[in-house]
Amino acid sequence: MALALSILLLVILTNVLAWIGHAVLLDAAYALYARIVDNAGFSEQKQLKASILELKYDLAHTSAQDEFAKWAKLRRRHDKAMADLEKLNTRLGASKSSFSSNFNWFLWFATTGAQFVLVWWYRREPVFFLPPGWLGPMGWFLSLPSAPSGSVSGAAWQMACQRVVKMGERFVKDLLEPSPEQAGPADASATNKTKQS
Repeated sequence: MALALSILLLVILTNVLAWIGHAVLLDAAYALYARIVDNAGFSEQKQLKASILELKYDLAHTSAQDEFAKWAKLRRRHDKAMADLEKLNTRLGASKSSFSSNFNWFLWFATTGAQFVLVWWYRREPVFFLPPGWLGPMGWFLSLPSAPSGSVSGAAWQMACQRVVKMGERFVKDLLEPSPEQAGPADASATNKTKQS
């Protein structure tokens, strides 16, 4: 029964992570990574942005004709800060790209790869046995690829769990979405207009 529960929990975890969304998980993980590992780069970026805004304000309030020397000095400082910010953004972008690649690999291995490994490792182990003659001659199908005849294999149990979890997802989504009858008159008219077009 531990194998059945392990496969079920892994399928649920995989689907919950899919429901949350890859982009949301990546952004949250990268924000945590950035705070822990590369905090100096992000604090430097924040300081550069603040100084650029201050320099833009000073440039806007300095006359290029009346105070040319001051304006030129501010302009050079602004251009240098913009170049530094561009270099820093490139470095931080490369860091995020590298993190994204590693995070994708980790997420795949923790969900899909773990399911493959678990089913492969226990491919000869029955998850549970079916009552004799319950499905007649088709009972052997559930024991594929290598489980004893008359049992349910890990692969068949995984597919059944995935199907039930997907049906549960659809049921919850249907409960949370208002039907056209439950929607107010304004919502119903908007729905009708989109259907007509």
